[in-house]
Amino acid sequence: MPRPDANLTEKRRILQLETLYDLALALHAQRPEPELVEELLLRVCAVLDPAAAVAVTRDPYGGARAAATVGWMDAPPSGTALLAAPIWRELLGEGHLLSRSRGELGGRPYEQLLAVPLAYRGVFLGYLAVLDKEVRGEADRSFTQDDRRFLDSVAALAGVALDAARQVEKLEAQRERLEEENKALKGSLAREVAGQRIIAHAPPMRKVLDLVERVAPRGVSVLVRGESGTGKELVAKLLHLLSGREGALIALNCAALPESLLESELFGIEGGVATGVQARPGKFELADHGTLLLDEIGDMQPALQVKLLRALQEREVVRVGGRRPIPVDVRLVAATHRDLETLVSEGTFREDLYYRLKGVEIDLPPLRDRRQDIPHLVRTFVEDFCRREEIPAPAFRPEALAMLLNHDFPGNVRELQNLVEGAISLADKDIDADLIRSLLGTAASQSSPEPLDLEAMERRHIQRVLKLTAGNKSEAAKILGVDRKTLQRKGY
Repeated sequence: MPRPDANLTEKRRILQLETLYDLALALHAQRPEPELVEELLLRVCAVLDPAAAVAVTRDPYGGARAAATVGWMDAPPSGTALLAAPIWRELLGEGHLLSRSRGELGGRPYEQLLAVPLAYRGVFLGYLAVLDKEVRGEADRSFTQDDRRFLDSVAALAGVALDAARQVEKLEAQRERLEEENKALKGSLAREVAGQRIIAHAPPMRKVLDLVERVAPRGVSVLVRGESGTGKELVAKLLHLLSGREGALIALNCAALPESLLESELFGIEGGVATGVQARPGKFELADHGTLLLDEIGDMQPALQVKLLRALQEREVVRVGGRRPIPVDVRLVAATHRDLETLVSEGTFREDLYYRLKGVEIDLPPLRDRRQDIPHLVRTFVEDFCRREEIPAPAFRPEALAMLLNHDFPGNVRELQNLVEGAISLADKDIDADLIRSLLGTAASQSSPEPLDLEAMERRHIQRVLKLTAGNKSEAAKILGVDRKTLQRKGY
């Protein structure tokens, strides 16, 4: 018949094996390191039954990362204090389980202590220590050889688990950093498209860029709306750039061609349809696996709208004069400054095509609703123009900039760019309010002037100078820095 103490020893071994199995599962769960250390300590205490126990880990620089304690009556020691204890230095020197008698750890005296390093592949991550085993109803209060083997096994499991947890943590940090870098890269792309920078300091424009970044990777059709000169084509370029599509961005202005030519431009034409006509692909084919921008979509004639709708629904086109359908994978971006809802109600724009185009709608704010961007736009236009012309950049005086801020810019960003480039071309030194006023003309005091172009700005400035010289063309030519014949050639 087996002895009672033999049965007890066997039960303890079974408990230790079961605990090691459970501990292996628990430690390899993806949890923060403090939770892993806490789990480790509690399971060891459940088997070895110490009066007190500690577990502490350190970072690569020697500082404490996580610490857990059991059995301290007063305030438990910190991780820093545990790593400063002599037992840690001894463990680093020996590299294996140590047994010590009559000492203190973290301010707590002990009769017997077992301490084991937590390490993986020669890297010491921390240590685990148990103090003064409590044996219920037995005289022997010392840790056994089985206890030592158990503690060694626990430490081996813990070292692997802690290293794995740190590798996961490192990968997570790398992922977050890459996401931030990707976000920053997108932000830089969002501000420079084909050499043109998108300025978006004002909240309405920042919302536009946020929406562009969200919708760009999707294949949904996008309808870009806004007044003339707000940057609809630039937003379409940005949508394509951030989409990741392998094909090209192909643009077509629907208002620039008659219906007969627009159809062949869109869908292509077969050779021999008319004398001398050669086969050529249309914009849909050229934009395969890319993006097709249809600008001024509101000007497309109803008959062609039907064919466009069929191409979008069937994802295939038939060339003019052809019979064979050609499959295409195209992401459509449509742009317009017109009120499509009104055109639908008037029957000049198909309702089904309208909803097909309006997968996601992006409304570009007019410049008068984003005046916060004007100083930044001015600086950008000055830098770009002067770099291109290889001339020194003039300064905008505060009163000149204030005049720009007060102007409504019916031509929006395009008008502002033309005005800035015209002012640079005509300025002697700094750009002052008088020069801006002369370029704006009556627009300086009106809320809805006509958009300005460079020719109009030049004409108004010449007229202003001639007025100042009482019509003396020779004097005006000197002020303008041009030859008198140049004024005559321009009709003055």
